[in-house]
Parts: sequence; structure tokens; C-alpha cells
Amino acid sequence: MRNYTFTSESVSEGHPDKISDLISDTVVDLMISKDPYSRVACETLVTTNKVIIAGEYRLDADKTNLFQEIEEKIRLAIKKIGYEQTGFHWEKIKIDNYLHNQSSDIALGVDQNENKEEGAGDQGLMFGYAVNETENYMPAPIYYSHLILKELSDIRHSGKVSFLGPDSKSQLSVKYDGSKPIGANKIVVSTQHEENYNQKDLKEFIIGVVKKILPKEWTYSSDDILVNPTGRFVIGGPDGDTGLTGRKIIVDTYGGSAQHGGGAFSGKDPTKVDRSAAYMTRYLAKNVVASDLASKCSIQIAYAIGVSEPLSLYVNTFGTGKVDDHVIEKCIKKIVDLSPSGIRKKLRLNNPIYVPTSAYGHFGRKPDELIKGSFTWEKTDLVEMLNKEL
Repeated sequence: MRNYTFTSESVSEGHPDKISDLISDTVVDLMISKDPYSRVACETLVTTNKVIIAGEYRLDADKTNLFQEIEEKIRLAIKKIGYEQTGFHWEKIKIDNYLHNQSSDIALGVDQNENKEEGAGDQGLMFGYAVNETENYMPAPIYYSHLILKELSDIRHSGKVSFLGPDSKSQLSVKYDGSKPIGANKIVVSTQHEENYNQKDLKEFIIGVVKKILPKEWTYSSDDILVNPTGRFVIGGPDGDTGLTGRKIIVDTYGGSAQHGGGAFSGKDPTKVDRSAAYMTRYLAKNVVASDLASKCSIQIAYAIGVSEPLSLYVNTFGTGKVDDHVIEKCIKKIVDLSPSGIRKKLRLNNPIYVPTSAYGHFGRKPDELIKGSFTWEKTDLVEMLNKEL
């Protein structure tokens, strides 16, 4: 318990890496809409007027015109972001598709049969985290970094202003008094804008957005808000920087406030525990904190490819727990099926719900946001069961 400053960043849906995540999850949702048990691992690269997708899939459905449909979905996704720029335009981009069939060796290890249960799609370790700093049990720096950019995106899509571009970034350095966020030392917002737009007017506009989003009781000044520190941000998106799937895993999770297993989420179907188990550990950690069993909680889980049961489960409440961490571990094992198939069933992950996760974080969102059945891992429906057991 001490005074300190912690910083997290976010990037908008128009950032090159987030465009790649969106395209990869667009492919996942398309496959799952055709076959809920399809297998997908899709990677995307974007650059000046070019999109390249690669990876593997398995689809038990009609594949007629599949690649053409994928291309149409990709163009519509990019159009929805708002990219109609000379260097990256949804109609003019060239799309190269290198998807191929899933390895039979991987399928053999993962698939369920009469002799074995369905195994994990890969080895790995995943972390979930929750803390009672914000209403959605997220760390304040990443939570408000996301909200600032989401507000800018909503304003841009509403048509209220015409000078904002789709590519933007935020960075928030939050001051803590013990475990309580009380203000901000520095707030950085960089946003793509129209050619020759007045930087002073842009800064005043951004300051207004920041003040709307941050808690009224926080301490900071307008001088603490840095807008487009380079002085100009006209060339943006894939025309300004190459984007890749899975390159913003800290933005996707807890902004560095919690540990990360290293695996990206976007582009992967829910048999990949990189994704599904990370959702489950967030779900469990959030319910532990929402149950008032601890003020913050981190949960780790590990798997081996082809093996159904997790290799380990670790709970850490950082000394804030009202019961021993080992007791919480035993309770979780008792009330929740942590096998890959059990996770998918509990969180209803075999649905085309992944496109909304590709920007503004996979966690701290409202269940059923944008698409019905999405963000089920943000529910707190285990609270009663946890309290009863403990």
C-alpha cells in the first residue's frame, strides 16, 4: 500500500494491428456461423492497400465460394471501420488468402473419440484477473484508456465531426493512493485527423472528451493532456504502419496490471485454450471479486495439447482474500468444469461472437454487447454459488 503511478495504453479499431485482429475474428465468426464446431487459426497482415490472411481451418459445411465470401466479409469489416483513404481503401485493397486445411495430427490429438475426451487445442498457460477499482472490475488505467478511444470512435461514426480519422491511440498514467486510483499524471491521445486541421482546435476537442470520460473526482490538469505529440497525424492505419494479428495482447487484456500467458486471442476458435481458458479465468477471477471474497484476484490455468483436464490451477488474491487461496481453488474445481469442452459449454463459446472483442479489450465489457450472447465471461452469475460453497 503506497503512492505510485501506473500506465496503460489502448488503440482504436482503426489501428493496423486491430484491423488485423478484426479480420482474423471476422474469419472465425464466418466459419462458426457455418459450423459451430469448425476449427480456425487465422493470422492477418495489413499494409498499404494489401491484406494477407494465412492459417488453417476445418469446416464441416458447404465450402462453395467460401474464399469469395471471406473476401466480401473482410471488405465490409474494413468499410465499417471507415477506411476510404488513398493508401487503404476497402474497395481497392488486394486480398491474398493462404488459408489451408487443418493438420490431421492436431485434429487427432484434439478431437473426442470413444477412447478419450476432447483435448486442449494447444499447450499453454492463461491468466485471468479482476480488481475492484472500477465498476467492471478492471484496472483503471486500461479501462479508461479504452473508454477515451471508444468515445472518439462513437463520435466519429455518428457524423458529429468530420475531422477525425479511424487510427488513434491513448495512454493513461494513473496516480494511486494505496489501492485507490485518484488522478492522472499524464494522458496521451494521438488521433488521425484531416489534412491541415488546426492542432489547437483538435487539442481542445480531445480535452473535452477526456474530461467527459475520466471520473470527476480525479485530479489532473489540461496541461497533463498531450494530444498528437508529434504535431501531425494525417497518414495513419496500414498506410502508415504494418499491422499483424495478436500484436496487442496487453491492450486486449489488463494493460500490464496482471500477468499474461503470452498467447493472443483473435483469429482462434474456442478449442484453442489461449482464448477460451483466458476467458474462463477472467470469468472466475471477476466472480471471486464480485463475491467480495477479495478485492483483487489473479487465476492461472495450464493445459497440454490433446489433454482434457488442466495441468494446474493457481489462485492469488494478493493478501486481500477473506478465505485462503487454496480454499478458493478447491471451490472452483468443484463448481466449474475446466475441460476445454466444459469451458465452451459454460460460456457458450461455439457462437459467432468474436468480432466485437477485436477492439477496446476482451474484458471489462458488458455481456451481450453489440451481438447477443457475446462477453458471457463478464457475467457474475457464480457469486451466489461461490458464497454458498465458501
